[in-house]
Amino acid sequence: MSYNRDPSQEIYRPLRRIFLGGVLLCLCILFILWRIDSPRVERMRAAVVDAVVPKVSWVLKPVTISFEMAGNFRTYQQLYRQNQDLRRELQQMKAWKEAALQLEQQNAQLLDLNNLQLDPKLTFVTGVVLADSGSPFRQSVLLNIGARDGIRDGWAAMDGIGVVGRISGVGRDSARVILLTDTNSTIPVRIQPSSQHALMIGDNSPLPYTDFIETPELVRPGDRVVTSGDGGLFPPDLLVGQIVEGRDGRLRVRLAADYGRMEFLRVLRSGAPEKVDGPGGLIAPPVPPSLPDETPDLNAEAPPEEPESGSDG
Repeated sequence: MSYNRDPSQEIYRPLRRIFLGGVLLCLCILFILWRIDSPRVERMRAAVVDAVVPKVSWVLKPVTISFEMAGNFRTYQQLYRQNQDLRRELQQMKAWKEAALQLEQQNAQLLDLNNLQLDPKLTFVTGVVLADSGSPFRQSVLLNIGARDGIRDGWAAMDGIGVVGRISGVGRDSARVILLTDTNSTIPVRIQPSSQHALMIGDNSPLPYTDFIETPELVRPGDRVVTSGDGGLFPPDLLVGQIVEGRDGRLRVRLAADYGRMEFLRVLRSGAPEKVDGPGGLIAPPVPPSLPDETPDLNAEAPPEEPESGSDG
């Protein structure tokens, strides 16, 4: 059985073997030459290096570039790890920054609460807002003070600037504040400088509207709105806000209280109004005490005269 053989394979195979054998022989000679410890051989090695290395330096460039690329890659890995560490530190710094901003806001609110000028007869209790139970149908917040702190229904609640609402529901350790924007909120107010009395009514919008103004022509946007104290609902002269004109043409009130940052609220203790038991002095003058009647009664009978004592005769 005959096989077709390639003539070129028959020629190149012995040459390849001779070449590999020569390379191995040269390598062995170089190894032995480099291991011999002799001054002559050392001078010969130096001469060979000086003659060969400059001519084959271009062969070493790819190796040098490869080592540089490996070093650059390790440096890139180190930079990447440092970048990741810096990103984590930046996230931590952002968290600390947010905490610092919140503390700054709380500090500003507390400073506002401390600088608020109120009637010296009014006392107050400051509470922390626990939850905001606002909804499209009800606007209220929950405080961490309640009946154990002496809180009562109807008392006014303020932030550091203006009135927020009134207490509507008291538990042992918590109380609910119905906000001025709630639809169930209606308070009497006075508009300055015209001193016009009106009612401010909430409609679940940020700007409650005013109604029943005595003389609307005297009211202008920018007028100051304070509590009137009518009916004893709120103490008088507490800041509520400022008159603005709404899109619907109604006169509305831009509230002075910051509803976006309600964290602390001040509940004002207001005592019950005094009871009036009798009329005042201007209505009926005081009755003087009764005096004995010294006018003689002409119709009264005269007392009998006593006989004079004496002797006859």
